[in-house]
Amino acid sequence: MSNKEYRKPGLGLALLPIVLTLAILMLQLFYFGNFVPHIPLAIGIAITGLVALYLGHDWDSIEDGLFHVVKISLPSVSVLIVVGMIIGVWIASGTVPTLIYYGLLVLNPSIFLAAAMILCAVVSVSLGTSWGTVGTVGLALMGIGAGFEVPAYWTAGAVVSGAFFGDKISPLSDTTNLAPAVTGTNVFDHIRNMMPTTVPAMLIALGVYIFAGYTLIDPAGGSFEQINAITSGLDEAFWISPWLLVPALLVITLAVTKNPPIPSLFAGVLAGGLMAIMFQGEGLKSVFAYANSGFSIETGVSEIDNLLNRGGVQSMMWTISLILLALGFGGALERTRCLEAVIDKIIASVKSFAGIQTSATLTAAATNVVAGDPYLSIALPGRMYCPVYRGMGYSTLNLSRGIEEGGTLISPLIPWNAGGAFVISALGLGIMGGDLENLLYIPLAIACWASPVIGIFYAWTGLFSPKASDEEKQKWKSDGEDIADLQTA
Repeated sequence: MSNKEYRKPGLGLALLPIVLTLAILMLQLFYFGNFVPHIPLAIGIAITGLVALYLGHDWDSIEDGLFHVVKISLPSVSVLIVVGMIIGVWIASGTVPTLIYYGLLVLNPSIFLAAAMILCAVVSVSLGTSWGTVGTVGLALMGIGAGFEVPAYWTAGAVVSGAFFGDKISPLSDTTNLAPAVTGTNVFDHIRNMMPTTVPAMLIALGVYIFAGYTLIDPAGGSFEQINAITSGLDEAFWISPWLLVPALLVITLAVTKNPPIPSLFAGVLAGGLMAIMFQGEGLKSVFAYANSGFSIETGVSEIDNLLNRGGVQSMMWTISLILLALGFGGALERTRCLEAVIDKIIASVKSFAGIQTSATLTAAATNVVAGDPYLSIALPGRMYCPVYRGMGYSTLNLSRGIEEGGTLISPLIPWNAGGAFVISALGLGIMGGDLENLLYIPLAIACWASPVIGIFYAWTGLFSPKASDEEKQKWKSDGEDIADLQTA
């Protein structure tokens, strides 16, 4: 990237592309009733480009900004591609149908939502990827929920709560490592410091899901005839056996033994393909087709057909194209220093620790809304706020927790964000087709929004808000930070 310094926009000019793009997004979503945010984001990139030209940038500078952030996030796009393969192949292999089959036999509607959250949390901690969990176990849970006649948005809320909880505290997660990296803290100290917000948020979510299971959801949900039709349909269309859970167990084992996520997930694709050939009688050509274009079946049972006709690399292209546009918009905003101008204004206006902690968390959340990228929502506020915490003498563990909660956990709640777009696509929520009722999964992903709320409460009460230790201050000095200068800044 060019090292040339360009002038920073004023607050009004910095807000112009953000406000206009959000206005166009809202027009598309709520007035036209069409969830296709690609063109509004492309227009947002064009608007930001005009601002960049006004500030003296040339095309090379604008292009650098667009593609720099896209390049940083390519590993996540790679995960999406592999998860698309997994969904198609694991359905064909019988792995997902087996999970649905046994889930319908073992679970019951009253405990289903709570069990779904706990299961996704355990798998996500093991895998270190919320997306991998949503696309595999989460998809199976959507099928079980449909069998119990649980509304899709309730099931999706429980899945998202559990999956992103695991992503937040797993040492294998990329975002869990990114937050301490940009704030100069240790990843295990960072995880320990998140427990005071994570545990209460999960307990609150668990309580709501248990309450909903026993009061809002019919305990006889899913008549015997309907559940029997689904299990019989699965039994007729697939060879059902515990052996078909081997691909899922293999991926979890590889993740727990600290293998990289992409090779671990791809090993699951290979194992699923082998199972499809050995146990379902599929040919190699068909397995390739399922991995690329997704699985297709007509069982005569609408619940099965609606759930299992999905997957493949091509099914992820809508989401990937949205992510690339969102990342391009975020990169352009960062390159033009529009986000920096807004954050600087916030920092200059807030003087107390409680105000700064609240601002850091909300800035990460707002960056998710505007830039559409969880990585940028962690990296940018982490870089910008770090000196302020050091100047106040507070541990940057507070900052790493705030940006993790505003970044990782808010990501799946923004439909045009990388996380939200993936959740909607992988769980088949039908929002792209205009079924906006399923957007109710957003408030029902309780752990995702409760955790940052609890964190902000702690900041204002002084609870679990550590001051910098002598060891941490010494580390700042060894890193070249002069604490005295920062305190007078």
